[in-house]
Amino acid sequence: MLTRDENELVTRVGPETPMGQVMRRYWIPAVLANQLPMPDCPPVRVRLLGEDLVAFRDSQGRVGLLEEYCPHRRASLFLGRNEENGLRCVYHGWKFDVEGRCVDMPNEPLDSRFKEKVLLQSYPTSELGGVIWAYMGPRGKMPDPVGMEWTRAPEQHRFVSQTHEYCNFLQCVEGGIDTCHGSFLHNNDLSDQAAFHRIDRAPRLEVERTSYGFRYVGIRDVGEIGTYLRLYQFVLPFHQFRSQQIVRRKGKDGGSREAIPIEKGHMWVPMDDHNTMVYNWMLAVEEDKPLTPEFIAKQETSAGRGPDGETAMRHRTRENDWLIDREVQRRQTYTGIKGVNTQDLAVQESMGPVVDRSREHLGSSDKAIIAYRRILLDVLRDFEQGVEPLGVDPNTYRKVRSADIVIPKDVRWQEIADQSVAHW
Repeated sequence: MLTRDENELVTRVGPETPMGQVMRRYWIPAVLANQLPMPDCPPVRVRLLGEDLVAFRDSQGRVGLLEEYCPHRRASLFLGRNEENGLRCVYHGWKFDVEGRCVDMPNEPLDSRFKEKVLLQSYPTSELGGVIWAYMGPRGKMPDPVGMEWTRAPEQHRFVSQTHEYCNFLQCVEGGIDTCHGSFLHNNDLSDQAAFHRIDRAPRLEVERTSYGFRYVGIRDVGEIGTYLRLYQFVLPFHQFRSQQIVRRKGKDGGSREAIPIEKGHMWVPMDDHNTMVYNWMLAVEEDKPLTPEFIAKQETSAGRGPDGETAMRHRTRENDWLIDREVQRRQTYTGIKGVNTQDLAVQESMGPVVDRSREHLGSSDKAIIAYRRILLDVLRDFEQGVEPLGVDPNTYRKVRSADIVIPKDVRWQEIADQSVAHW
């Protein structure tokens, strides 16, 4: 567990907080690229690390990320006109370019140089993997753009979606790196006792620190078959990588099947202390097996997302108890909550906006969570001494990949981890 002071330290992300300062040394997802689909399209509100911002794509296709409120009378620039390489406030016509410079003040005299004195807060952006990333730290410390494998893959091999989660980023991350809960929370067929995660519901966990964060495994004994290994990678401050072998039918009659290796993950991006934007990504790792729209739709639906489920703006929330069905819970699934993603959100949000970790009782299945907290505290301490945080340099994780595999019992998991190397 953490003390209350430690809990405050690792959960608060505003501009003046230690964790907020650390977070600002990384490239952070701001919006999906398709939310700004073309030059001069409507702007988008963005909430990042406790700051209200607005993103827009100008006439040349450049993306600007500006403080939301006009420096004149503080009207929201979300209402602004995106035109002729700038975002123009609808209140009095002040116009700003992607660098935050005021380029026009039509309500001032023609000979006025007042506009040259006005500069709106802006942040650098980069566009990779269908995501627009922002850097909110000191310009002189700006690292190279992110280097995750999925951001480098061809468009037809990757997919990203968003989910708004109504709680602090840390409990979102801790839910994601808890490999044990799948035996219970995501047991969606109470009659099926053959799945690996039900054969051994108390996996042995091992964690190793790395130059980018840490890697960890859930090791389950599956009898004569061998050892079921789920290897996860975690790149600071909030990137999780996990693998999944998905079986899909092929051919017109659907009689034959093929295994599709997929790399998946989440980015739990702090909007503020009480809200998190979760970016859910997937990557088809084999060049001859791209993601199809049908495949993406099926994966999103099974998670409880997509057109027939939740989008970034959710309708299953605390206010309606995540639409839990007690009869389904009694007879069919462990939770009675539809969708794997929604099951995760429900338990994490049920803890409150910021959980009091001083009242927890952690066990051996919480090794990854304990390791993550210790790393965050170490990073914060080192940062005060001028040491750059782990994971800032993309070269430390460019080749990282996870694994989901059954291995012989005499094989060390580190061998599998070292062989799981990205190729895009």
